[in-house]
Amino acid sequence: MEFVDDNSEFETWLRNQCEVVEDDLAHKHKRMRKNAFIFLRATYFRWARRIETICPALKAAPRVLCVGDTHIENYGTWRDLEGRLVWGINDFDEAAVNPYPFDLVRLAASARLAPNMTTNNREVAAAILEGYRLGLKTPHPALLDEHQSWMRSHVACTDKERADFWHDVEKYPTATPPRPVASALEHSLPPDAVLVRFASRRKGGGSLGRARFVAIADWRGGQIVREAKALVPSAWDWAHGSQGAPRFMTLATGAYRAPDPHLALNGDFIVRRIAPDSRKVNLGERPGELLKLDLLRAMGFDIGAIHAATRGAFPKILADLGKRKADWLHGAAKAAAEAVQEDFAEWRAAT
Repeated sequence: MEFVDDNSEFETWLRNQCEVVEDDLAHKHKRMRKNAFIFLRATYFRWARRIETICPALKAAPRVLCVGDTHIENYGTWRDLEGRLVWGINDFDEAAVNPYPFDLVRLAASARLAPNMTTNNREVAAAILEGYRLGLKTPHPALLDEHQSWMRSHVACTDKERADFWHDVEKYPTATPPRPVASALEHSLPPDAVLVRFASRRKGGGSLGRARFVAIADWRGGQIVREAKALVPSAWDWAHGSQGAPRFMTLATGAYRAPDPHLALNGDFIVRRIAPDSRKVNLGERPGELLKLDLLRAMGFDIGAIHAATRGAFPKILADLGKRKADWLHGAAKAAAEAVQEDFAEWRAAT
């Protein structure tokens, strides 16, 4: 099936799952024309439908609860219950049970497609896989004040980024969330916080088109913000004709996570705190320049720690890895990235 047909079919399905913000969906379509990396981020549904055909040798690998939409910008920071600064994957919208290698292949393919990538693709795959093995064997969260302190320079929020965050909050258009969503947002605030207003927010890649509402409140000398984002079943379920319940919270609160205490599922919306130190880390317009091997290794580690939380997964994955050629991930990521580029070219030609 051609990409444009899959895209149309998926968006029809999406409209049956939630109320779609059509202006945001149109914005997503424009973003998808920019480059193959942004296109990859926006089209997990296509990946879910095609990856088993693109990489058939990986289809029979052990299955675990996977992230699904792994890529180099699906990592962020948050504060855990102890106030510790934590880094890791922070979006599990597409979580589903599927062969474990696909999380690694998508991450490596996203690095290949990153604009201005300067690191050798073979080294990228090797670093991700090295980190992944370590994450499986010694899973734990990345605590930036302790054993992962070296990462602070990669994720530190600059004064400009802080100012930009609050400037963006000020510009969020005022909106009226559905009553259950408004109630969930209000209940996520401290008891003595004073609600200033509700607003809408345009953010994300693949999730553009789904409603996002925010509550902006005053609390003890400053403003605080909570976001509610519409959650739908994983596109993996759509692609495979199954009906799985969202698994977002299962991964977000897994055995080897230090979860965000403000993160909660309320009905069909994920509610979370957003702040300069609780955000998705954006690598900017030239992400490839920032993708050094130590950061890619850490990304692989986090995926390994997530997969290790599936009971009985570790020995099965380790045995499977032992049977594969040394450059299997490099080859699979190359094939996947080429397929994405073909779809990207089709999209640009069609739009």
